[in-house]
Amino acid sequence: MKRRALAALGGALLVYLGLPYLLVQQAGAGLIREGRRERRELTLTFDDGPDPVTTPLVLDALRDTQARATFFVIANRAEAHPDLIRRMLDEGHEVGAHAARHVHAWLRTPWDGFLDPARSARRIGVVTGQPVRFHRPPHGAYSLATVLGQRMAGLTGAHWSVEARDWDPAQSPTEVKERVLAQVTPGAVVVLHDAGPGARTTVPALPGLLTELHSRGYRCVPLGELDGAIPLDTAGLRRRLFIGLDAVYDRLHQVRPTEGRADNLFRTGRVTFPLHGVKLSNGTLIPQGIPAAEFHVNNPLLVDLGLRRSVRLAREDFRGVARDLRTRADLKDTQVVFCLSALSSLLAALGFETVDLPPADTRRLQRWANVLRRGYGSVPGAPQPKLSILSREAFLERYGD
Repeated sequence: MKRRALAALGGALLVYLGLPYLLVQQAGAGLIREGRRERRELTLTFDDGPDPVTTPLVLDALRDTQARATFFVIANRAEAHPDLIRRMLDEGHEVGAHAARHVHAWLRTPWDGFLDPARSARRIGVVTGQPVRFHRPPHGAYSLATVLGQRMAGLTGAHWSVEARDWDPAQSPTEVKERVLAQVTPGAVVVLHDAGPGARTTVPALPGLLTELHSRGYRCVPLGELDGAIPLDTAGLRRRLFIGLDAVYDRLHQVRPTEGRADNLFRTGRVTFPLHGVKLSNGTLIPQGIPAAEFHVNNPLLVDLGLRRSVRLAREDFRGVARDLRTRADLKDTQVVFCLSALSSLLAALGFETVDLPPADTRRLQRWANVLRRGYGSVPGAPQPKLSILSREAFLERYGD
């Protein structure tokens, strides 16, 4: 009897906490996590405010760079500082609900967890004078009650794709800024804090972060205006899975984003050249096993941009690859730069030589290219994969500064 009771309790906890943690909090099912990567725009979100000391400093920095953001506010703090809520709205920002009380979902009673989204949205809506559209629970944490409470209240759950970790006491403002700049991509949703422990680093980090984002060509828009920011459905979850697979591959094979920036079109790693008998157009034989730089395409960015815009971006981002060849210790002795892909026509337009692959490799890579196309929402039917290659000297001559 005791064993059955424990099994029943374990099953109940799996349904109430485990599944929402895996499917919603981690996988993002039904939540907004990011938008499309077609445009250089993103959303900065700020949690836990408003605070009469730190929130005005955040608003000042946003105003100075003409950036607009989304603030997920606590109900009683919004009620205590309606002037700050009014300033947010007057300056073009968006106000969402964070909570009536800042309590982790797993520490709430089921009834409290169910009611909190509606309670917080209703109270915040009274302050703003308009309906609340988005809800982000404290810590981005979910139980089954939180999920059902959002649905009952007609709210859309909002998560993030970039976590600044500004709340970590070990993080300095410079580290927070660099962490965001390394991870940010077009369509990103970044979580920061304008109140509480996170404000200690966000407030001094924000002006420099906004300046650098502007220099990269990013517009900061509220979540409700972010292109393609919709709750993740089956297609969105499939795409997120393949982004995760790319990340696992990169970790296993020590492939790194060009110049440490996730918004670059290429990722590069050091390998030994895998093919035998490859000869360049000038007659140079490429020995199998020599140190080589293999680059991979940032697949979701390529899909959202399309081939024509990707070619334009590639010309600029290959300059970053060239800088990596000269500065990254693992790439300094590489002798060729190459890619095995179905994008040989695109790369030929960018100066790469094209070499046919052995039939077995062609079939294997074409199958994988079609899997990727389905995963990222493109039409199957990838072109025949080929080797695209340049000597190190030729690549640096074409793309080096």
